[in-house]
Amino acid sequence: MRMRIVVGFILLFFIFLLSRVYYLSIKSNVYYEELARQNAIKTQNLAPTRGQILDRNGVFLALNDLGFSVSIKPYLSIKKSNQEILNKELNTLTSLFTDLNATILERNYKRNDSYYNQNFIEVIDFVPYEKMMPYFSILHLNENIEVKPVVRRKYPFNSLASHIIGYVGKANLQDVSENEIAKLTNYIGRSGIERYYNEILQGEKGERTYKINALNQEIEQLSYTLPVTTDIQLSIDIRLQTFLSELFSDNTGTVVVMDIENGEILAAGSFPEYDLNPFVNGISNKEWTELSNNPDHPFTNKLVNGLFPPGSIVKMGVGLSFLDSKKINTNTSFFCSGAFEFGGRDFRCWNRSGHGNVDLKNGIKQSCDVYFYNGGLNVGIDRVSSTLSRIGFGTKTGVDLPNEFVGIVPSREWKMQRFKKPWYQGETLNTSIGQGDFLVTPMQVAKYTAQIAKGSGVTPHFLKQVEDKNLSTQNTNNEVFTLFEQTQLPYIRDAMYAVANEQGGTAYRYLSHLPIKVAAKTGTAQVIGFSQKDKNRVNEADLEYYTRSHTWMTSYAPYAHPRYVVTVLLEHGGRSISSGIATAKIYEKMKELKYFE
Repeated sequence: MRMRIVVGFILLFFIFLLSRVYYLSIKSNVYYEELARQNAIKTQNLAPTRGQILDRNGVFLALNDLGFSVSIKPYLSIKKSNQEILNKELNTLTSLFTDLNATILERNYKRNDSYYNQNFIEVIDFVPYEKMMPYFSILHLNENIEVKPVVRRKYPFNSLASHIIGYVGKANLQDVSENEIAKLTNYIGRSGIERYYNEILQGEKGERTYKINALNQEIEQLSYTLPVTTDIQLSIDIRLQTFLSELFSDNTGTVVVMDIENGEILAAGSFPEYDLNPFVNGISNKEWTELSNNPDHPFTNKLVNGLFPPGSIVKMGVGLSFLDSKKINTNTSFFCSGAFEFGGRDFRCWNRSGHGNVDLKNGIKQSCDVYFYNGGLNVGIDRVSSTLSRIGFGTKTGVDLPNEFVGIVPSREWKMQRFKKPWYQGETLNTSIGQGDFLVTPMQVAKYTAQIAKGSGVTPHFLKQVEDKNLSTQNTNNEVFTLFEQTQLPYIRDAMYAVANEQGGTAYRYLSHLPIKVAAKTGTAQVIGFSQKDKNRVNEADLEYYTRSHTWMTSYAPYAHPRYVVTVLLEHGGRSISSGIATAKIYEKMKELKYFE
């Protein structure tokens, strides 16, 4: 019996042994073959070069500056016997490039040196091409040093169009985990077009497959796929953009110049601007503090992130709501004595002497507040806010810039939802002249003006084409006006024409002399608040300036065949120029650049 148990145990052991041999030699063969193949074949992902950004005429707005990175052989800091070699190579680099610091280079090296790292360790991420060329041969022949070509983002116009173009910055851990290309390039779009079209601009990775031997030495290249780089062209004209920057000089505010037909933005600016280049490799604390503490807020893209009361420029839209209600027609007039008494207080017109009897056309032409106070009370806030929302206020314009704000169109529902309070008639009066809680972005005003001129929807955009492929128009021709409102648009346009070309029009002295006929609307918006934080940043002598009202002028031309919109906002009325003079000069420049031929 004992013999049987022993024999049985021996048989079971041999059966287990044979099954294990079978599994390892046959069943696991595919797995170990794949493992062996991976040990012999390596795949290297190749970083693409970031696409360049051009203006509508092919001028480079963002390009790639050619240079070189410098890396040092690994394992030199782990063994004390190799430390002397490391010190020697660091001294070599600092003697050739005198602006480098050996201590910082050594710190960069040791941070990545380990037994698990078989690759050369980068200690210098960028040396300009012209600076490297005299020493390239010396470093290339050094077996402990590796020099590789790299590119770095460069903005040749520095601060020009900074809020449109945006900038790239070094990728952080979250970027690397979410974006495979950022892991290869170590850069990602942070703002403006660079961020909005980052997926296109970053390109597509390439791939190289090669064989290695037991010593990790390459013996054969098996395949090579080139990375893909994609350039984009914007609709902006750098000549006009440069003019806007010079025109604004020390002023703050925004400008939008847009093609009404297709929504292409020819030039736009948020002022003051800031230099984009320092952000590529990381801005210094000093530069960041100066930008952050500037009371003119240069780092804010006011085109889409600046919220301002629109003032009287909304009177065309408010007027359409009056007409669409059928309670008021083009012949309805109200008497303006210079003020409107309601609820025990006077709501003043900008003209303290009054305008007399005023209809809608003259209400727009002379920007009579009392007309719109009366009209607003007759029609009611529900009709006014509904119309303003439908024609584009309180919603995104769809422009291709990141983080666009929507603003506020005050209404009963909005106030109850936000403040849990009922609506008061006095708030209707303020909303009817673009004041109170009413807030818009300059891009919304440009779109609104284009839609009045065109009669249908327009989507503003900066992207003109990707590589050499023309894009199908991004313009949306959705109907934003009711059928009745469309029949009234010629009347509204005629009122805007009177603003700029008839005596008594609020823009007559600025625009009537131009060689092209312009339709326009002026506006003044009270400063809704100046924070204590901002007050602490300015001199006492400047406080008066920062409490002055903002001035608007939005316009289109030519009047008979609308083609371009020019919207100007000067914060605090401007330091050295008015919105009317700025608008006139922009049209003159456009005429010089042959936009009206």
